[in-house]
Amino acid sequence: MPFVVVCGPPCSGKTRRTKELQAYLASNHGNREVTTLGDHEAGVDRNTVYADSKQEKELRGTLKSAVIRKLSKDSVLILDSLNYIKGFRYELYCAVKSSQTPHCVIYCETVADVASEWNSCRPEKEQYTQEIFDGLVMRFEPPESRNRWDSPLFTLHPEDELPCQAICDAIFSRKAPPPNLSTVSQPLSATNFLHELDKITQEIVTTLITAQKTGLPGDTIGIPGTQDKINLTRNVNAAELQRIRRQFITYTKLHPVEDTSRLHSMFVQYLNNSIR
Repeated sequence: MPFVVVCGPPCSGKTRRTKELQAYLASNHGNREVTTLGDHEAGVDRNTVYADSKQEKELRGTLKSAVIRKLSKDSVLILDSLNYIKGFRYELYCAVKSSQTPHCVIYCETVADVASEWNSCRPEKEQYTQEIFDGLVMRFEPPESRNRWDSPLFTLHPEDELPCQAICDAIFSRKAPPPNLSTVSQPLSATNFLHELDKITQEIVTTLITAQKTGLPGDTIGIPGTQDKINLTRNVNAAELQRIRRQFITYTKLHPVEDTSRLHSMFVQYLNNSIR
C-alpha cells in the first residue's frame, strides 16, 4: 500500500495532518482503505517509553513490524509518530522498497515554543512532561529532501494548508523505488558465497577495531575492497561489532548476491546505518 510517514517534534500537529489526509482520501479516493499506525495504536505511555531508551527501541521495532505486515498495494498506510531518527526512517524506506510501493514524508515543522504551548493545552494524561518534551525536541533529526528515504518531502508549518493533491500524486502516480541489493532476493550462484561472506565481514570488523586504537570518534575509516568509508561517530566495542556482523550475515544469507565483491560495500553501508 502507498505509505506516508508523518514526522515532527512532539505536539507539532502530526495527528491533525494525519486526520486531514484521511478525510481527503475518504472524499476523493473512497475506494481505498486507509490504515493509521502510531503510538496511540501501540497503546503506550509516551512519557514512560521515551524516558527509557530500551522501551523506545522496542516501540520502534513494534511500529516497524506493524508497517511491514500491513504494506500492500491496495490501501494507504499512514505512520503517525515522532519518526525523529533518520536511521529509523531509512529502515522504513528499505521496507517500502522491498514491498515495491511508493511513499512520501510529511514533516510538521513547528517551532518549539508553539509546540510546547500546544502540549500544555492537552488533557493532562496526554501531555509530555517538560523534560521528555525538551529531550525529544533536542534529539529530533529533521528530514532532508536530498535523502532518498526522506523524498518526496512535504514540509508544513502550522499555518500551511495540507497539499493533499500533491501528496496523492506522490503516492498514487509515482513509481515505487526500484529494488536494490539490500532488498531483493537473488539466486545463490557462488559456491563459496558463505565463505566469502564470513571472511569479508570479519576482515572489515578487524580493520575497524584496529583503526579505533589510534583513531577518534568522528574519523572516517577507509576499508579495503570498497570506496565506501565508515563514519565512526562513536567508539564501538568488539562485542557490538560482532553482533552487527551476525545480523548482517543472517540477513544476507536470505538475500544472497551473485557478485561477492559487492559484499564489502554492502557491509560498510550496513555498519554506517547501525553505528549511530
